[in-house]
Amino acid sequence: MMARLKKYYQTQLRDELKNKLGLQNIFEVPKIKKIVVNIGVGEAASDSKKIESATSDLTTITGQKPLVTKAKKSIAGFKLRKGVNIGCKVTLRKDRMYEFLDRLIYIALPRVRDFKGLSKKSFDNSGNYSIGIKEQIIFPEINYDKIDKVRGMDVSIITSTRNNNHAFELLKGFNLPFRK
Repeated sequence: MMARLKKYYQTQLRDELKNKLGLQNIFEVPKIKKIVVNIGVGEAASDSKKIESATSDLTTITGQKPLVTKAKKSIAGFKLRKGVNIGCKVTLRKDRMYEFLDRLIYIALPRVRDFKGLSKKSFDNSGNYSIGIKEQIIFPEINYDKIDKVRGMDVSIITSTRNNNHAFELLKGFNLPFRK
């Protein structure tokens, strides 16, 4: 079965964007390439169990086993050695990406406390959008009693366009809740 947002993009949104942006070819229409979800666990340098709990949380949220990231160089001020585990990340593509985006937009973001919408300034100049989430407990898959610490995460939505305005129209078409 095809993901709901993928079907919506292929049947409706792609044609609307082509007309709205004045593009000639259907392949010029922006699309989402991948979504990268990242959790940084700075305290994992001193306690290795922290990285395991962050990894299990990310596996539960995304449905995919994360890659554990390591420190690239030693930094004495942070008591960090090269090669120590400091976070985990997942790259979502195809159907899993659309299913995660669907859950993020319609289930998780409405559960954020004092949510006023996402900032329009979080685009880089390459058409990609980043969201910082302060608590992993906004996802209903996470059991509140089983977490050891509330952790934040970064969600980066990578699009096929280099234009921020085209990427904004794409994400607005998916009903991402931007501030007015």
